[in-house]
Amino acid sequence: MAKNSQAIQAVRGMHDVLPEQTPLWQYVEQSIRDVLSAYSYKEIRLPIVEKTELFKRSIGEVTDIVEKEMYTFDDRNGDSLTLRPEGTAGCLRACLEHGLLHNQIHRLWYLGPMFRHERPQKGRYRQFYQLGVETYGMAGADIDAEIILLGERLWHKLGIHDKLELQLNSLGTTEERAVYRDKLVEYFKAHIEQLDEDSLRRLESNPLRILDTKNPAMKALVENAPSLMDYLGEDSKSHFQTLTDSLDALGVKYRLNTRLVRGLDYYGKTVFEWVTDELGAQGTVCAGGRYDGLIEQLGGKNNHAIGFALGMERLLSLVELLSDVSVARTVDVYMIRVGSEAEKQGLIFAEQVRDQIPPLKLQVNCNAGSFKSQFKKADKSGAPFAIIIGEDEAENKNVSVKFLREQQPQQTLSYTAAIEFLQTQIGVQ
Repeated sequence: MAKNSQAIQAVRGMHDVLPEQTPLWQYVEQSIRDVLSAYSYKEIRLPIVEKTELFKRSIGEVTDIVEKEMYTFDDRNGDSLTLRPEGTAGCLRACLEHGLLHNQIHRLWYLGPMFRHERPQKGRYRQFYQLGVETYGMAGADIDAEIILLGERLWHKLGIHDKLELQLNSLGTTEERAVYRDKLVEYFKAHIEQLDEDSLRRLESNPLRILDTKNPAMKALVENAPSLMDYLGEDSKSHFQTLTDSLDALGVKYRLNTRLVRGLDYYGKTVFEWVTDELGAQGTVCAGGRYDGLIEQLGGKNNHAIGFALGMERLLSLVELLSDVSVARTVDVYMIRVGSEAEKQGLIFAEQVRDQIPPLKLQVNCNAGSFKSQFKKADKSGAPFAIIIGEDEAENKNVSVKFLREQQPQQTLSYTAAIEFLQTQIGVQ
């Protein structure tokens, strides 16, 4: 049988992160960990595959995600499974399953791939990476403020704060939304000839989603629709007022957006988004809100929850575009070895360096070659120094140190002196 010589490529919409791209990912991921740690949030790691019913019950069956975008399949036992399209439902499922919500407070986060069968475009992939931050057991608006402040601190740390706008809204309670829903249906039915196909489909099942339409032809219709704020009760108004008062006191800028409804059915009271106009159509970088009712929806007792999700690819695009961050070098020192004894001595010395200076990034040339060819590789590595071991150095048990980025004389040093030199020059002890 003839072999198929055609190269296999990645699945459409699922992308590789190449070695030259990973330093920026690592920088942003570490920044995220630093900020979350400052607020005492703990990491939880969750399965990529969940039972399909989890997402139907949490996200809502009449949503684009469930109707059009989920990767769903039957396993060998006939169970319907789905690659997770978002993380909140899985996180809550884990907390319920392991009894983490009974009379307890939790601040959690997770980071990993999500999957949606969307049309691939810039900033939107079928496998995309998402940071999720979830909190449980806290009813007051102070945790809403903390979640928002956490995001603000991250934007400042990454140098992109000035290019993000925080938008806020309140969706009130389930009962308040039910009254508003009837008024909204009444309004849209009176202008039914202006509704597009998606809006007609949502009119009876999920009319609030019409407010989130991206169809410019419906902009005026949506802007003139009744406002949910006019149907909120005193408790919902007080909760939202407490939140905005806290943000005002801390100097956090925001814009009230009464058309902000979020794309998932489980949100109530506070909802928010950080948006930018730097990334074209893909303007939402981070979004979230309260989802108290989802806990009961998934079989738990009445409780409180708020969180957000952050799209890593969009965040990275923004950091790359706007920030002047200096990503750490991938190589601090490149070792050149020529001759069999030098190769052996080089490995011995390299391990001594790693023992004495754990943070130092030392790359050893392992493909032989002449001094000239190895120097080319050393220069290409970006390292500021080269450690050279040739026949003379191997015989005398020392090394030569060459500056690759500065005009400085080459030095020949003992192993001990070379380690001390590197500790000083690289800035690690």
